[in-house]
Amino acid sequence: MHAVTFEWSILIALAGAVVARPVSSVLGRHTGWVISLIPLFIFVSIFLHVAQVAGGEVLFAQLSWVPSLGVELAFRLDGFSLLFALLITGIGTLVTIYAGAYFAEKPSGELGRFLSLIMLFMTAMLGTVLSDNLIVMFVFWELTSLASFLLIGFDGHKEAARKSALQSLIVTGGGGLVLFAGIVVIGMTLGTFSFTEVLARSDELVASPWAGTIAVLVMIGAFTKSAQFPFHFWLPNAMAAPTPASAYLHSATMVKLGVFLLARFDGVFAEMPAYGHTLVVVGSLTMIVAALQALRAEGFKAVLAQSTVASLGILVMLIGLTGEVAAVATVGFILAHALYKAALFFCAGTAIHATGEASLNRLGGLARFLPITAVAAVLASLSMAGLPPFVGFISKEYLFEAQLANDWNIIPIAVAVLVNAVMVGVAGVVSIRPFYFKPERVSEVHHGETAGLLIGPMLLAAGGILIGLVPAPAAQWLIGPAASALYGQPIDVSFSLWHGLTPMLFLSALVVSIGALIVIKWTQIHTALKTFDHAYGFLGDRFYHGALNGVLGAARVSTQTLQNGDQHRYTTIVLLTVIAGLVIAFFAAPSGDFLAGEGDIRISVALVLLLTVVGAGATILVRSLIAGLVSVGIVGFGSAVIFMLNGAPDLALTQIAVETLIVILMTAVLLRLPSRTRHSRTVSERRRDGLIAGGFAAMMFVALASIGVTPVDLRLSEYFGETSYLEAYGRNVVNVILVDYRAIDTLGEIAVVAIATIAAWGLLRGAIKPLRTKE
Repeated sequence: MHAVTFEWSILIALAGAVVARPVSSVLGRHTGWVISLIPLFIFVSIFLHVAQVAGGEVLFAQLSWVPSLGVELAFRLDGFSLLFALLITGIGTLVTIYAGAYFAEKPSGELGRFLSLIMLFMTAMLGTVLSDNLIVMFVFWELTSLASFLLIGFDGHKEAARKSALQSLIVTGGGGLVLFAGIVVIGMTLGTFSFTEVLARSDELVASPWAGTIAVLVMIGAFTKSAQFPFHFWLPNAMAAPTPASAYLHSATMVKLGVFLLARFDGVFAEMPAYGHTLVVVGSLTMIVAALQALRAEGFKAVLAQSTVASLGILVMLIGLTGEVAAVATVGFILAHALYKAALFFCAGTAIHATGEASLNRLGGLARFLPITAVAAVLASLSMAGLPPFVGFISKEYLFEAQLANDWNIIPIAVAVLVNAVMVGVAGVVSIRPFYFKPERVSEVHHGETAGLLIGPMLLAAGGILIGLVPAPAAQWLIGPAASALYGQPIDVSFSLWHGLTPMLFLSALVVSIGALIVIKWTQIHTALKTFDHAYGFLGDRFYHGALNGVLGAARVSTQTLQNGDQHRYTTIVLLTVIAGLVIAFFAAPSGDFLAGEGDIRISVALVLLLTVVGAGATILVRSLIAGLVSVGIVGFGSAVIFMLNGAPDLALTQIAVETLIVILMTAVLLRLPSRTRHSRTVSERRRDGLIAGGFAAMMFVALASIGVTPVDLRLSEYFGETSYLEAYGRNVVNVILVDYRAIDTLGEIAVVAIATIAAWGLLRGAIKPLRTKE
């Protein structure tokens, strides 16, 4: 395989999204196995680059897209993006297989729709982690939010799914817009959107006055995606998605995109202490809040979701630390967490699928009916608890070593110990209670174990113990290159189980001891914390709902005030806004010289303008609608004459044609409307309208007078005049501007007019009955 074929994985995944649904109608319940060959092929093709990347190479691929804006389809494969790409495609393969078994009894179209969305999400994820251009990365970044919205709301008939999907889209999509602002400022500061160049010129970026703003914007975008405090609430609510989606999006891949971005920019903002300190503080706060919420959660998936938020807080905190060990700890924890958390979500989905029950308090004894699932859950939980010989133990050792090696005080270490103890407690509860605790709670299951439901959790659980027992290959081929890419220099990683009697080992033992106590006292702790539900409401999405309801309330009030169906009010608001803006502009002018007028008065133009004034005045005074329309037509035709007198016959002809058509159409419409014998406006209302109209006219006069004496910048006019024939082969500059330089704009205007005409015709056709002639 050629060294730069990794970029084609995005198109292959996109092709999978296109074919998944039609294929499902043919293959039925076997669709999951067949579609899984697509991410498996991508996984293998990317894995073939491991030796190159481990050898220190960084692979690039580039295709011109919007060169005038510096936007290129540029992709980069280094150790860190390689690790994410393998996780995305490897776990994605298992998710498609699992989904085929999970939806086996559903209509084939439902399975096809789900797999199509999963493959679309995989496309977006691969594009995000492989992109080397920040604009391209942002496009894929937002596509992950959209795909996640569709997957969370997959069961659209459920209100909870719809609300959770909308919440995730508002939070992550809004954060994406903030991130885009940061990307734009980066491009304005450095003149490039290439991340490789941004990394190489990080000193220049940090020295700019916009460095702090960029760092804040990037962090907010990442915090929303990775559910960091105070944006942590959307992830647990996203558990309304089907379990295969939860296992993929919200444990192994999407929620780690924010972590991915923060880690990438850590090399850029490494010289800004505030960047790392902010990450440590926010990560620690997220860990505490998520740990407390995990102790209160009741649902199987809800407990796992809260522990995922805590794990993301750990990763953010690790990125904020400095040194080689912190980079290794970050990468090791990403790998370990993806393996055991995806496995546990699979096990949770199987248990819920078999019983139809999601609450941990109502599950028990499932090991009799789901023995292999129970074994996979225990193995994954042991890795989550950080016990040897699992990879989770090694990653936890590095976590404590990274903290001890930094200059931070004891508080982050204490937070890490307590939160990891809660993680141990969660691991024990989700593996023991549903499968081995109180066998009498579940007497039968609706769905048993199948190969599709088992292959995912067993392989991931086995991977956790295999890497723990034989860590050298993973350290050499995955963890080392990824950590080196983050650190910016080669790192010699000694990823092993035994490091001797160290402070880290003592902290690990302390964590396990406290965690075991939490498992034993889980019911008492859970009951005690439930008494503080009102206080814990402030740690959830109460503020989100308050803000959302406030926005909707303001929208209702503004709609009732501004969009009440009264055209006079619409026009009044627009005119008053324009008048206020012009008054402010005039008073803000440094002098009144802009009112000075020069030049001769042209008698012909003055006479035509006087005629238009007469027409405008007649429009106000006449009582007949037809007469008023004719008077308005005088103003339009007068404008055409003005164009003619100023050497623009084409514009004059256009104005005449349009004005004639308007007069004819409006006359036809008015002839079908009932005649009116009196004004629809009162005398006071007409006086107010007159004052507004007079004020608007005065402001327009001053504005036009100031334009007349303002020096004109002719650079654009000269450019059009010089290039219209040479580049567009047209001698009429105005026509060339309309059909060449502003072709898309003109096409849009024509489309708007055409659509408006069709809409008006449809409305009038139904509202106005044709006149009947007397026979």
